[in-house]
Amino acid sequence: MATTTTTTNGGAAAANVSGRDHVVIFPFMAKGHTLPLLQFATALAAHHKTLHVTVLTTPANRAFAAGRLPPSVSLVELPFPSLPPLPAGVESTDALPCPSLYPTFLRATALLRDPFADYLASLASPPLALVSDFFLGFTRAAAADAGVRRVVFHGMSCFSMAVCKALIVNPDAAAGGVTSGGDPFRVPGMPEHVEITADEVPDALVKFGDANDPVTRFLVDDVGFSDVLSWGVLVNSFAALDEAYVAPLESFYQVPGARAWLVGPLFLAAAGDTSELEQEEEHDPDGCLAWLDDAQPGSVVYVSFGTQAHISNAQLDEIAHGLVQSGHRFLWAVRSDTWTPPAKVGPNGRVVRGWVPQRRVLAHEAVGGFVSHCGWNSAMECLTAGKPILAWPMIAEQHLNARHVANILGAGVRIDTKPGGMAAAGEVVGRADVEEKVRALMDAEGEAGRKMRARAAWAQREAKSAVGEGGASRVALRELVDELQRTYVQYLSIS
Repeated sequence: MATTTTTTNGGAAAANVSGRDHVVIFPFMAKGHTLPLLQFATALAAHHKTLHVTVLTTPANRAFAAGRLPPSVSLVELPFPSLPPLPAGVESTDALPCPSLYPTFLRATALLRDPFADYLASLASPPLALVSDFFLGFTRAAAADAGVRRVVFHGMSCFSMAVCKALIVNPDAAAGGVTSGGDPFRVPGMPEHVEITADEVPDALVKFGDANDPVTRFLVDDVGFSDVLSWGVLVNSFAALDEAYVAPLESFYQVPGARAWLVGPLFLAAAGDTSELEQEEEHDPDGCLAWLDDAQPGSVVYVSFGTQAHISNAQLDEIAHGLVQSGHRFLWAVRSDTWTPPAKVGPNGRVVRGWVPQRRVLAHEAVGGFVSHCGWNSAMECLTAGKPILAWPMIAEQHLNARHVANILGAGVRIDTKPGGMAAAGEVVGRADVEEKVRALMDAEGEAGRKMRARAAWAQREAKSAVGEGGASRVALRELVDELQRTYVQYLSIS
C-alpha cells in the first residue's frame, strides 16, 4: 500500500521536476505554525516562478492548506498515524479535545518519519531543500539520508528564539532569574538592552530539567539537536525589527555558515500572488468590516487571543466587564462555544465566534488598538497594520514577544501575567485591570499613546519596505534560493 497520496493544485507532478528547482515544505500541524509556511510557499511561487513548491500535509489538514495556496503549489498528503488515546481525525492542535492529549499528539507526529522518508525516496532526484518545522525533528536526519538540506522554521522571532536558546545552554542564568525576586536579569549572549524577568521565561524552559515532563521528553528525545544541525533557519520577521538578534541566534547553529534568513512578514511577502488566500480574506460571514464602517476612526478595540490557550468563563466575564467599563467600542473574536457574554456587554460591543478577517480588521481605520495574546503571527499583523498592542501573553514564548514589542520596540502596553497566563489554573485578571489597560491602549492623545502609535507606524513602514522590491526580506528570499541552487551539486557530492 502506498504511504503517500499526491494531489496537485495544478502544476507538474513533483516527481518529474528537477531537484534543483524543487522545494519541499513540511509545516507542523498547528494553525499558528502552518499559516506562515503556507504564506512562504505562496511567496516562493510568486517570486521564483521557476521553482516547483510542494507542501506536505495530512488528510484532515488538506482543505485548510489547499484553500490558502495558489494553484502552482502542489500538495502531498501523508497518512496521519494512529496513536490512542488520540481520537481518529484529530490532526491539528486546535482540534485536540483536551490539552492533556498534547504530548500524545506530539508523539504521533514523530511517527510520520517513515511516510516522509518514503515520499523523499519516491522523487526522481533530491529536492533543493526541505523547509520544516522544528517540532518535526525527525525530518532533518531523514532529509540528510536522502541528500536534502533542511531549513528549520520555528514560527518565532529572532529575539525570542535567541533568548530561549541562550537560557537552554545557560540554565544558571534562568535559575538566577527565578530567584531574583522578579527583578529583570540579563540574558547571556544577547545585546546589553535585553533583560527579562523570571515570569517571562517560557514554561517549557522552566520545566526543561524535569525528566518526567512529557513535552520536555519529546523536545529532548525527538527534537534533540535536529534544530541546531539544520543548514539554516527561516524567520518570519524583518531586519529592522530583529536585526540586533540575528548574530546571537546564528551562534547556536552548528553547520558552518548557517544563516538566519529573515523573509517576513510572510503574509505580505505572499501578497503578490492572486491565490485563494485573498478570497479567504474577503470572507466575512459576521459582517465585522461593515460594523467597523459605522465607527469613528480609532474608536474600536479589537480583541482576540488566538486558538491555542483555554480561557476560563470567569476570565471571559472579567474581560467583558473591563471592556464595557473602558467606554470604548470593541470587536471581540471569542473561541469558546459555551460562554455566554454578560448582559451588560451592551450596544458598543460585538462578540464574534466564527471567522474574523483579522488582517483586514486590524487595517481598518476604525480600529485603534489590538488586545492580543501576542503570538508572533498576530504581533506581526498588528505591527504591519501600524496599530499599538495590549499584550496579554499566555503560553509558549508569548511573554518574550510581549517584552520585545511592548517594552523594547515601545509599540504597546502589557497586562502582566504569570507563565501560562490565562491558561494558568486559578489566575484571573480583574475587570478593573482590564479597563485600565484598555484605556491606556486607546489613549491616542496622551504622551504615552502618541509614542506607542509612532513606534507602531514606524514598524508598519519598515515591514512594507522589507518585502518590497529591493527590501531586506525580498533580497533575503532571493539570496536563500540563490545560495541553495549555487551549492546544490556540491552538497549532493558530499552527502
